[in-house]
Amino acid sequence: MNDHSEDKGRILVVEDSPVLSLRAEDILTDRGFFIVGPAYDMMQAIDLAKREQIDAAVIDLNIRGEKSFDVMKTLEERGVPFVITSGYADWSMPEEWRERPRLQKPFEDDALAGAVRDLLRSEDD
Repeated sequence: MNDHSEDKGRILVVEDSPVLSLRAEDILTDRGFFIVGPAYDMMQAIDLAKREQIDAAVIDLNIRGEKSFDVMKTLEERGVPFVITSGYADWSMPEEWRERPRLQKPFEDDALAGAVRDLLRSEDD
């Protein structure tokens, strides 16, 4: 059990695969982050993105057959940085999201943790 008094940030995880969601949660909590969610569907993801205190987010591009653009839009409106993950080769998305950090699944532990650290670091600049 981690002591969350030294949290490095509150990270929203949006991932419809329970296995990958738990893995991301383990990777990030082991490195001192607090997980918001995880959200397994779009309704839950949008709800958490709107109402929770979030420092950064890890967003799967495809959630149960839907693109997660509405979640990204909500986070952008709140000024919350995010990294987009996908296990598909097709990264096609609207131009407004093309410059966002991306992480191909399956990701290495350090790649995920590094991507989240980079998001938080860019917010400090």
